[in-house]
Amino acid sequence: MPVSICQLQHITSLEQFYDEITRQLHLPAHFGRNLDALYDSLSADVRGPYEIVWRDTEQSRHMLGVDLYATLLEILQSVAEERGDVTLDIHH
Repeated sequence: MPVSICQLQHITSLEQFYDEITRQLHLPAHFGRNLDALYDSLSADVRGPYEIVWRDTEQSRHMLGVDLYATLLEILQSVAEERGDVTLDIHH
């Protein structure tokens, strides 16, 4: 089965993050655009296998703020660990 790739780059706001994740991974219409819904959708609604490639994370961390960036990264890592068919490629 082919791997879907979601490429995140120059993420400067939470809304932009949600927009890109939704567009590239085809999150369902019921995705609530909040952190709990993000976890739920990535862990259950998106067909795997898929990979999330996030480039320029230092810029994103600065623009999003350390706490929000850390929370997003934690959600992505949790999904990858739990599913087994999701991989992360984080570029600092």
